[in-house]
Amino acid sequence: MIAALLALTPPASNADPNAQKQQMIYQVGMIVVMGVVFWVLLIRPQQKRAKEQAALLANLKPGDRVTTSSGIVATVVSIKEHTVTIRSADTKLEVVKSSISQVLQGSEAPSNAPESR
Repeated sequence: MIAALLALTPPASNADPNAQKQQMIYQVGMIVVMGVVFWVLLIRPQQKRAKEQAALLANLKPGDRVTTSSGIVATVVSIKEHTVTIRSADTKLEVVKSSISQVLQGSEAPSNAPESR
């Protein structure tokens, strides 16, 4: 990336050393600005989501209603080190903890699921 920026610069003139110094400072400044923008737009939001997911999994307890990443709505039966046993209707499944995407509040059901009577 730095080589590409340096290749775009005009050849240095021997007449004004201050101009060369200003041009170098400008190029380094642009690289720093691009790095900050990259961090703000890509890295920071990903770190925030990872912390939220870790907190969600740390607070998981038996009896919680959860949604998996594949869309299964179930109740947590037991929790192991790397897996969670869930029950959905009459089916009992053991899934990897990282597949738990959401903990539903109380007995909240997904809005597009039909209500059972």
